[in-house]
Amino acid sequence: MTGSRGREGRDGDMTELEIAGQVVELVRRLAGPDAQAEALVTRIDLALTRFANSFIHQNVAESGVAVRLRLHADGRTAAGSGSLVGADGLRALVERTLAAARLCPPDPAWPGLAPPAPVPPSAVFDESTALAEPDERAARVRAFVDAVGGLEAAGYCRTAYRSGAFANSAGHSAVGRTAEAAMDGIARAGGADGVARLCADRLADLDGAALGARAAAKARAAADPVELPPGRYEVVLEPAAVGDLLQNLSWYGFNGKRYNERQSFADLGAAQFDPSVTLVDDPLHGSALPYDLEGSPRRALTLVDAGTTMAVAHDRRSGAEVGVASTGHGMLGASTFGPIPRNLRLLPAAARAVGGDGPASAVEAGQSGAGGDASTSAGGTGAVADPDTAALVAGVERGLLVSDFWYTRVLDPKSLVITGLTRNGVWLVEDGVPTRAVRDFRFTEAYPRALGPGALLGVGRRAVRQPDRMDGVWWEAPPLRLAAWNFTGGASG
Repeated sequence: MTGSRGREGRDGDMTELEIAGQVVELVRRLAGPDAQAEALVTRIDLALTRFANSFIHQNVAESGVAVRLRLHADGRTAAGSGSLVGADGLRALVERTLAAARLCPPDPAWPGLAPPAPVPPSAVFDESTALAEPDERAARVRAFVDAVGGLEAAGYCRTAYRSGAFANSAGHSAVGRTAEAAMDGIARAGGADGVARLCADRLADLDGAALGARAAAKARAAADPVELPPGRYEVVLEPAAVGDLLQNLSWYGFNGKRYNERQSFADLGAAQFDPSVTLVDDPLHGSALPYDLEGSPRRALTLVDAGTTMAVAHDRRSGAEVGVASTGHGMLGASTFGPIPRNLRLLPAAARAVGGDGPASAVEAGQSGAGGDASTSAGGTGAVADPDTAALVAGVERGLLVSDFWYTRVLDPKSLVITGLTRNGVWLVEDGVPTRAVRDFRFTEAYPRALGPGALLGVGRRAVRQPDRMDGVWWEAPPLRLAAWNFTGGASG
């Protein structure tokens, strides 16, 4: 079954909602009226254009439909999935899921089904992105390669389209659709790499030339690095590095299951962060379906408001454990790992959260973009290609400018102490100017402490959305100036 390419169903096909309803009805007929069932149907079109050595070497696309069933019968819960949406395929899915349920242990913590509730429409959907052709992605790759000016270039441009529906035997249903584009590219000058990446709701918002020029400027500026001793340095973290902070805070801190198990740093109502930190999980700000795996509506959830921790993410099971409602974060693997925010935004300096769970309209002052002019704007090495970052660097007497983190691993989940490496460029900053490229560091840092009260010396005014490995997941943040970051050695140890 191919994807719908921007339509809820093709001529002759059942719509996603019709398929979901049919699965629920099959459960009622085969397992009886007391069985509880929920069905999620998603049509998917994913396309990727990958390049290396400055040439496109792969263009791939996949299109299909996925059906997921979860049911609770005779006190036992099981889930199954399939891709065959004909009558025989759906019946086989229900039968094997019922057979699995009979073998499962009792599930006394079953939270029940999501009741009927209004689900907001998908806030953002761009038809041209959903229908994007390979040559449109290739044109952005060509612009990136041309802009690096003869340097070696590698990376990808991708587009994704999803449409889906949910139905359960409690009478709840929901539909939605979403499209997304992302580009991630590296320019290499000798052994030095410069990176530029962006996730956007519209393919038209990806400027391959601007991204390529940025990556090339940073690669050239990263040549001939010097080695500095380990220690605590004041730092300016570019949005890519801040994205790693958000990802780890999300997975290990604002995870409702870990919070219930007292394995999270989160302390609701406590001022754990600097007052300039406001974190909002905001799926409808960008490309995301408006309901979760359990059919619960997805809305903006303020996790940290002006430094005070306000909430963690819950699905129905983790929420029921502590007597609160789902926050719309049901997801695959949540029963094992826990529910996590997947569209986390650190609001820029121009934005403020107000009331309830939603950010103020001033958030729009922090709209994602390609990151500004690709020309250098802070003198020195040419390491700064963004006026927003340059304004933070200008205030640093002596410190480091860090492009990116990678290979980050948790040492202590409770306090969220992380070790990892810098990547794609580090520069010594003296008197507000990047003066020398620096060899990569290993670091060991507690992420909440690094963002704690008094730790932030500056927050950029414009957020940049960073793509995750999975479409529909992104991290959006401005650059940050932090009072200290603990570098413990060189990249080799």
